[in-house]
Amino acid sequence: MRTSRRAIVAFVLGATALATPALAFDGAPVNTKDAAIPVVTTLPGAAGAARKSAPPVATQEASLSALQYAAEGGHPIAQWKLGRMYASGEGVAQDDVRAFDYFTRIANAHAEDSPSAPQAQVVANAFVALGRYYLAGIPNSKIKADPDRAREMFSYAASYFGNADAQYDLARLYLKTPDASREDFRYGARWLGLAAQKGQHEAQALLGQMLFNGDRLPRQAARGLMWLTLARDSAGTDETWIKENYNRAFAKASDDDRAMCLQMLEQWVQGRREQ
Repeated sequence: MRTSRRAIVAFVLGATALATPALAFDGAPVNTKDAAIPVVTTLPGAAGAARKSAPPVATQEASLSALQYAAEGGHPIAQWKLGRMYASGEGVAQDDVRAFDYFTRIANAHAEDSPSAPQAQVVANAFVALGRYYLAGIPNSKIKADPDRAREMFSYAASYFGNADAQYDLARLYLKTPDASREDFRYGARWLGLAAQKGQHEAQALLGQMLFNGDRLPRQAARGLMWLTLARDSAGTDETWIKENYNRAFAKASDDDRAMCLQMLEQWVQGRREQ
């Protein structure tokens, strides 16, 4: 994720009212499927144009066969693509068990690959996908909900590969534990901060909310508003919980908090440019 001055502009313009109800403290639940939501257009003739531009069925089948051939040969990127396809039902019948199987193949064969290897990000993402499946389980299958196993998946991807999504998911597990100890909370806050620094916008939103409200952390309203502003700049259209949290914080912030937040945003943008 590359943060631009849009974050500062969005902050200066202020919050816009949203009609969606506020969500819970920790935002949206972790999804078991990491897939984009298709956009439906209502432009005249759009359906016909889509049909004309779509590749022939024979071409789609050939591409699928090529992916399957490469996946059976142990190619991790092909396995990842097929896993994503089966998880989302994109071009194939949706099948979480098959998706789980492809992600497992990647994890089993490449867990010890160097974090600097070309396929390292794909391997880390496979661990994250497996962790999310273990969180909820797969209905009518042998894959049952296993939070401890999910934590192992996230922990490995977060620590060995430095994956920001895994760091965020791991942080949420520590922070959401009902009987979380002070040590658990310390671990969760640490992973949350690491993910936020890497630009993981959900981590930025959660950290910002906690800092702004003083929720189990010393209250730092300006810094919390900074993280919420960065998260709002990167949030998807369906991530209304992030926008709602930003709007509430902006409305409650003092003029001094807003001014200090703007300075912090400028420093953040400058620091990212120098990296």
